[in-house]
Amino acid sequence: MMADEKKTPEAEAAKTDEVKVEAAAVEEAKVEATPEAEKAAETVETPKADAPPEPTAQAPSGSDAAPRERQGRGGRDNNRGGGGGRGRGGRDNRRGGRREEEDDGIIEKLVHINRVSKTVKGGKRFGFAALVVVGDGQGRVGFGHGKAREVPEAITKATAAAKKKMIRVALKEGRTLHHDGNGRFGAGKVTVRSAPAGTGIIAGGPMRAVFESLGVADVVTKSVGTSNPYNMIRATFDALANQTSPKSVAQRRGKKVADLLGRGGASEAEAEADAAAVAE
Repeated sequence: MMADEKKTPEAEAAKTDEVKVEAAAVEEAKVEATPEAEKAAETVETPKADAPPEPTAQAPSGSDAAPRERQGRGGRDNNRGGGGGRGRGGRDNRRGGRREEEDDGIIEKLVHINRVSKTVKGGKRFGFAALVVVGDGQGRVGFGHGKAREVPEAITKATAAAKKKMIRVALKEGRTLHHDGNGRFGAGKVTVRSAPAGTGIIAGGPMRAVFESLGVADVVTKSVGTSNPYNMIRATFDALANQTSPKSVAQRRGKKVADLLGRGGASEAEAEADAAAVAE
């Protein structure tokens, strides 16, 4: 029994030493494993950090960059200009926006354009009606209207019709009317009056387009009644058609212009000078 008791503490001490040795070995293994894991992680991450950046497209330098930049801006501007031109032009034309053109000395002005429809067996056919005034700026003016499925074609028809129906109006000194006049068509009534130099064109709406195309620089007008552009234009032409000049009156009456303009107390020379001033 004594021998067994002596052996037991020694065995326990040996076992304790073995356990300590094993624990120390495990700790050393952990310590050694940690740097290796860190090195492995660094080895895995290092290629990502040190990897060369992906090649990027370099902007051309010098003369190559400028053309591309101009082309890009031009493309955007062209797209905006094309779309805007079509959109705005269409809306302005439908709302009666005024358009001015000069072809072979003829001034063309778009006064009004509206959408019209025609009911047929299959439904409705939509189109456009245009009212155009033309003139040469030297005493000749005309108006016309046309209908078509598209706006440009309607304007072309109206312009052609206006050129066929141009009338000549006598102008005083090439800038104003010889005398006052009234015109009427339907519910539209207009009054036109001659004006001194520097007055300008005192007219609104369709009437202004008529006098600008006619070449009048000084005139005063008044419109009463309807604001329908067709009736206003026809009433204005009615007033212009009634305009007469001293020369035409003298020819009709078989007299001289000086005889018509001569007043009491005026000499013959003064009358002839006045006649020459107002002659066409």
